[in-house]
Amino acid sequence: MNYRDTVERLDSRLRIGASFDIIKRDITVGGRTGTLYCIDGFTKDEVVFKMLLSLTGLKPEQMKGVTAASDFVARYITYTEAETTTDLDRVVTQVLSGASAMVVEGLDQVVLIDVRTYPVRSVGEPETDRVLRGSRDGLVETLVFNTAMIRRRIRDPKLTMEIVPVGRLSATDVCICYMADRVDETYLKKVRTRLQSITIPALTMGQESLAECLLRGQWYNPFPRIRYTERPDTAAAQIAEGQIVLLVDNSPAAMLLPTSIFDFTQDTNDYYFPPVVGSYLRLVRGLIFVATLFLTPVWYWLMQNPEHIPPALEFIRIEKLGPIPLIVQLLLVEVLIDTLKLAALNTPTSLSNALSLVGALIFGEFAVQAGLFAAELLAYMAFVAIASFTQPSHELTYAFKLFRILFLLCTWLLRGWGLLLGMAVMLVVLVTTRTAVGGRYLYPVVPFNGRALMRLLFRQPISRHNAAK
Repeated sequence: MNYRDTVERLDSRLRIGASFDIIKRDITVGGRTGTLYCIDGFTKDEVVFKMLLSLTGLKPEQMKGVTAASDFVARYITYTEAETTTDLDRVVTQVLSGASAMVVEGLDQVVLIDVRTYPVRSVGEPETDRVLRGSRDGLVETLVFNTAMIRRRIRDPKLTMEIVPVGRLSATDVCICYMADRVDETYLKKVRTRLQSITIPALTMGQESLAECLLRGQWYNPFPRIRYTERPDTAAAQIAEGQIVLLVDNSPAAMLLPTSIFDFTQDTNDYYFPPVVGSYLRLVRGLIFVATLFLTPVWYWLMQNPEHIPPALEFIRIEKLGPIPLIVQLLLVEVLIDTLKLAALNTPTSLSNALSLVGALIFGEFAVQAGLFAAELLAYMAFVAIASFTQPSHELTYAFKLFRILFLLCTWLLRGWGLLLGMAVMLVVLVTTRTAVGGRYLYPVVPFNGRALMRLLFRQPISRHNAAK
């Protein structure tokens, strides 16, 4: 490898001088000319200082006869993560990722030294995945921190972490985490193949961009096919059970594959309570969530057909309908609930309580007094809105919301037959939905697996779960 030619090509590809943070430093190593490339802010200054202090102190006789870069690394590079390469594309990518590259006159390869460090926030408990008991750490935007937190929980050499760069421009690191002796090799091969076939310029939206690349077709399907978690203990548990976890650099959420719809009903809190309590919470959450899907459509159908209201449910009748048709009221409240959610999401924390109070007054008491909405309707929709937060998956919540709106529209057009039609459409979508790497979305119901279904419906004791493995 010609030193001058290599330096000129790297200067051109890295556009030295165009960006202030791409640093080129000329050094002398044992009487030979050398060049160091790095990114300001990505390197560990103390480590680089000590390394350069050691290398620039070498005498010419110490470098005599040293032509192999591997021999140079073995003798004089004391840092743990160091390698050699002749691939300049790899050198450019590694430098832009934070590694340091060293070109020394007379050596046959470029030396790459991984002395990178990234800005990182605290590994505090994630806001959207809290537990009453259990660990309080959470995944962050730095990939190596996330792999370390998972490795800390699974101290087994069969735990495998594969890196696949994705994106022509971003070259974002995507880590495939799995247990070599438990993973389904068919699923693993599909994940590798799909990741390697992605040709988009960059993962601009992190794991969401990656999910859209993995989920080919069925763009109209609102049901989530990838489960996310920001908890390292949840990710480690899924890996130990034989699933695949994808970690995307710059994203604090792990992607769990493969996933059926019943996996979204599980919550981390279930496993930090005794089995009986965990099973009770899981059943209550499932029943309440199903109720949020059918409560308002069935109620609206009964309002269309009051002769079908049982005597015991006479209290559900509307005393005063108001000037706005009932179907319009239902749809407006559905939209207004999302309006409040979006407003709360973009409101500073110090003002969120005031926003909640104003929203409750305007869309509650004032709306009823003005005759815009029926009081009974607001009560049912308030239950639906609150109950939707029992579901840990926001994606599944919105999928059910869209189908609830579909049920309302079908019931408005075709009455009882419309409600049945909407349910049939949802069933067809569920049956035809595939997971991100193949498999049945309704497993273990389709195909039926009684033991797996019982494990999903009821929290099993950990001793029995381990014995089953």
